[in-house]
Amino acid sequence: MQYQATSVDDYIDQIPEDRKAVINKLRKVVLDNLPKGFEEGLNYKMIGYYVPHSKYPGGYHCDPKLPLPFMNIASQKNSINIYHMGLYAKKEFLDWFVSEYPKHCKRKLDMGKSCIRFKKMDEIPFELIGTLVSKMTADQWIEIYENTLKK
Repeated sequence: MQYQATSVDDYIDQIPEDRKAVINKLRKVVLDNLPKGFEEGLNYKMIGYYVPHSKYPGGYHCDPKLPLPFMNIASQKNSINIYHMGLYAKKEFLDWFVSEYPKHCKRKLDMGKSCIRFKKMDEIPFELIGTLVSKMTADQWIEIYENTLKK
């Protein structure tokens, strides 16, 4: 589902009532654990966390007017999703997350390349998400991003 929000608070206002508390908790976990250098805002019509142009002036190579995306939270039709580019870009990081997930959640991991889907909102492993968010700094993400582009 796409919302026509103009701010993060506007996005949250537009999602279904039964998801607001979960999205707010997830947002708090992210903000409490997000390393310095990232900013929060709307990105791709979702709650986004990105490296701003003030830190990485080149922006995103697909559209340099956009800041360098890192992570998003979205309320989709059947799930709440977290998109984390570090999982997609660095195999060791993905391997760590996949091995840790069963320690925090009984449900099978539902994941795409960078997308983690939570269909049962009461089973979101908030502590694990906090650790995930804290594991990669903006400088590390820039380095991985640039090395990936050079290949």
